[in-house]
Amino acid sequence: MKIPTTIRVGKHKYSVEIVEAMLRKRDRARVYYGTRKIEIGRNSNVTGKRFSDTQVNDAFWHEVTHAILEDMGRHSLNTDEKFVTEFANRLTQAIKTAKFEC
Repeated sequence: MKIPTTIRVGKHKYSVEIVEAMLRKRDRARVYYGTRKIEIGRNSNVTGKRFSDTQVNDAFWHEVTHAILEDMGRHSLNTDEKFVTEFANRLTQAIKTAKFEC
């Protein structure tokens, strides 16, 4: 799946950028609510190893899930990383397996 350059969540438009590696150790991606930006690391900032396309896609949908929960004002769910990860994984699977009629 191609990662978009922008995405709208509620009333807010987020820019999306793939960077070589995230600055904060152990981050794969991060959403910045103040600047409406989602950054996704292409490589691990710990090992230097390149993430697979699947890992990059998962990281993108994980951050989109955070943005959605922030938009909904669901702060307790937004800080529950286990919930966000499990929801985002299912969202990724649903999107990857969706079939459309022409």
